[in-house]
Amino acid sequence: MGKALGVGLMSGTSLDGIDAVLVEIEEKEDNVDVNIIDLYTQHYDQDVRKALMDVCSPSTATVQKINSINMFLGKEFGGVVNKLLKQANVSKNDVHFISSHGQTIYHQPFDGESNLDVAGTLQIGDISVLSEETGIAVVGDFRTADMAASGQGAPLVSYVDYLLFNNPNKSRAIQNIGGIGNVTYVPENSNSDGIQSFDTGPGNMVIDEVVYRLTNGKRNYDKDGEMAYRGTINQQLLTKLMSHDYFKKEPPKTTGRELFGNQFVDEIFKEYGQMNPEDLVATVSEWTVLTIAHSYNQFLMDKGHKIDEVIVGGGGSYNPYLIERLNYHLPEVIIFTHEHFDMSSDLKEAMAFAVLGFQCILGKYNQLPSATGAKRQVIMGKIAYTQPDALERIDTLRRGS
Repeated sequence: MGKALGVGLMSGTSLDGIDAVLVEIEEKEDNVDVNIIDLYTQHYDQDVRKALMDVCSPSTATVQKINSINMFLGKEFGGVVNKLLKQANVSKNDVHFISSHGQTIYHQPFDGESNLDVAGTLQIGDISVLSEETGIAVVGDFRTADMAASGQGAPLVSYVDYLLFNNPNKSRAIQNIGGIGNVTYVPENSNSDGIQSFDTGPGNMVIDEVVYRLTNGKRNYDKDGEMAYRGTINQQLLTKLMSHDYFKKEPPKTTGRELFGNQFVDEIFKEYGQMNPEDLVATVSEWTVLTIAHSYNQFLMDKGHKIDEVIVGGGGSYNPYLIERLNYHLPEVIIFTHEHFDMSSDLKEAMAFAVLGFQCILGKYNQLPSATGAKRQVIMGKIAYTQPDALERIDTLRRGS
């Protein structure tokens, strides 16, 4: 197998923007080597973010809005890829594939009461539009294949965490703090069957929305934890937040904006909206950290699993308040960020989806049933292309020439 050029795209539950990475990938026996060549990030403007918030909420979403923003994002993703390739001085004709996670607007990991209300997930950003905009084949819609095999469709990056961070002598918790927090537990000298992964709870999602409302839209997040550092934690609110039923559920489990989105923040403001703003930000920030520490204690360490190192990625890894509080609540564990491993915390997930797309094109399994709860391994992803030469580049990759 030769080397492939691919682009990984990620737009997370924080609704902050699009991360794109151009990578060189080479298959090596049961592993892959990944080299990041260039990267590009485009933040959503306020109008786009508002539109995405609308389609993520059942009270404001309409079929027309979902239909339109799906096509709009396909074009937007395509524009980001084209800017990345221009910046890297790379021709589209040299790129084998794009791998796009899409923008999650609804995730329902469990069946409802009705036989028609089945588990499902929806990511938008049409991959045919993305292929037409770039002239490159696109892999997308990963989560549905795992859910078809009775999995929860998440966390998916656990497969790549295993490839990147398996160590013969150290047991590691790879913690992402994006909109949602999720962990991949990789025991020392483990094979893929020993991997556990689940969503720990809200990551930046609630913090960001609280800050947005408190500043009347002037700030989308608590830069460097400045507001949290100035505040005092409200123990009454913290206790109430920690009493949520989600934190009692055994893994595998996943969550999203359906539980911890705008409606959840509405309830916080109804009861605690008169608090000092910095106190409110400090409390929800502490809550994010406590959900992580609680998850480790209850579902890993209390069950005999040791943790030597925690490796934090996602936007939350750049918030020193969160890292400082993680160190406080996990004093026996060494806390790292992805940067300690020469990897961008912001771009790890985009890179991970490039790997998942690469495996899909080669017809190889690319998820871990032990992480998602699926009944078996599957090949996740669907492939779209609107030009014959895009298909030819995929065929070249499959032939290994």
